[in-house]
Amino acid sequence: MPEISRFYGIIIYMYISDHQPPHFHVIYNEFECWITIEDGVLTGTMPRRAAKLVYEWLDLHQAELMENWKRLQNCESPFKIEPLQ
Repeated sequence: MPEISRFYGIIIYMYISDHQPPHFHVIYNEFECWITIEDGVLTGTMPRRAAKLVYEWLDLHQAELMENWKRLQNCESPFKIEPLQ
């Protein structure tokens, strides 16, 4: 599970050859969820404040996330994405 980014205690990662739709996984403390890249649907649980930060980050890096999704579907290494600052 390659780590894509990390900020404010939030860890973003993706799995190689993961199921559709394109998404990324999020861990924050004991919470874990996954969020679709194109429409931001959250599956799982995440505190509202952490989710807000993740959505802000998603808005900034949606194209990079889709590129990483494609790379991982082809069993290529993803690249790191700038953390939220």
